[in-house]
Amino acid sequence: MNVKSTKDPKVQRKFTSNLLEFSNCTDAVLRKYGSRMNVLAATLVVFLCVFIGSANGKESIDPEADKILRSMSDYLKRLPAFSVNFDIDSEVIDLAGQKLQISSSGSIVVDRPGNLYIERHGAFADLELIFDGKLLTLHGKNLNVYFQRDNSGTIDTAFDTLQDELGLDTPGVDLFYSDSFEELSDSVVSSAYLGTVYVNDVECHYLTFREAKVDWQLWVRAEGDPLPMKYVITTKWMTGAPQYAIRFRDWNTTPQIASGFFDFKVPEGAKRLEVIQTNRMGDLVIEGEE
Repeated sequence: MNVKSTKDPKVQRKFTSNLLEFSNCTDAVLRKYGSRMNVLAATLVVFLCVFIGSANGKESIDPEADKILRSMSDYLKRLPAFSVNFDIDSEVIDLAGQKLQISSSGSIVVDRPGNLYIERHGAFADLELIFDGKLLTLHGKNLNVYFQRDNSGTIDTAFDTLQDELGLDTPGVDLFYSDSFEELSDSVVSSAYLGTVYVNDVECHYLTFREAKVDWQLWVRAEGDPLPMKYVITTKWMTGAPQYAIRFRDWNTTPQIASGFFDFKVPEGAKRLEVIQTNRMGDLVIEGEE
């Protein structure tokens, strides 16, 4: 990721001040302990310097970060339809304490207010979700099973049902609620705007946010339409602080959606599930095969 200095002098002064504070802290410790510092001590120094710098800065909402987040939300809200492809890297900690990164890819098609299609495929997932404003369908293509539930309402209703009632792990969908600003900022205690960087050769505003249990970062396209390009969630309370990262690509804000695209046709031999279970990855599984 290439960093480009922001043109905003206020952000430049803030960034420079933080660097100076960090540098002064580390220099003071190095002068005292010199070459005798071992790796553990050096790690503790870095942690303390960052912690002290954050404490001195106090938790607050950065107005520039807030403005960019709201701009992105307002833009997505105004789009009657869009499609986008994505790549996910999701970290898990195994029983031995090793951090593993599970990758998957997929696509999203939205036709507001009540049509939604999501597909995701990877090592543990070959799943599609279809919602037509009345019926919510989950289709495990690799298992040839499906689950359906009456779910009249909007795309927001479908997202709520997936997470709150069915227990599916769907990080990232908060970007696509009708009011994503409210969904994203509800529990934020502090935020920061860190200038512009490049994601997949696209210049983006780099925003960071803190909540009680998670930290998250967001990269929003700086030129043209304010579309999200990357989103990272860090689960602080879990050992190893695993991250969930999603990169967006191939945005289409004027998609041509075929008639019947959101209608689910039951595949030959597919088994209907009355209830669904999820594995530790939040993916659909057949009872007894987790």
